[in-house]
Amino acid sequence: MSKMIFVNLPTADLAKSDAFYSSMGYEKNTTFSDENATSWIVAENILIMVLREEFFASFLVDGDVPALGSKHREALNALSAETRDGVDDFAARAVAGGGSIYRPADEPFPGMYQVAVKDPDGHVWEIAWMSPEAMENPTA
Repeated sequence: MSKMIFVNLPTADLAKSDAFYSSMGYEKNTTFSDENATSWIVAENILIMVLREEFFASFLVDGDVPALGSKHREALNALSAETRDGVDDFAARAVAGGGSIYRPADEPFPGMYQVAVKDPDGHVWEIAWMSPEAMENPTA
């Protein structure tokens, strides 16, 4: 079996999170979904697990607690886009699904176009497209 990545995120409202990730065009994985968590297939080996806050907390130790609503950022989840237009489409779907723009689309480096959005719980998702030329020669 190939290695997989599961991005586990706490949520205050599972239904709102489900509406958001569904609007992004991700497929719901019913095998890993129930009343406590929903699994969304981003790609063959990449899944987002959205867990009710209490359920998420049940996996934490050492007095750790979910940080929903915190202004602290421990992670920026990043995905690639197949096209530059795909970056803009991602942002539009995120806003339509209940998310918001965290960082507007820009081109921080030649040939790299990106945007960052927040889901309804404030988790940040970046999406970036890199031109084939930039991928072949990243230091140019």
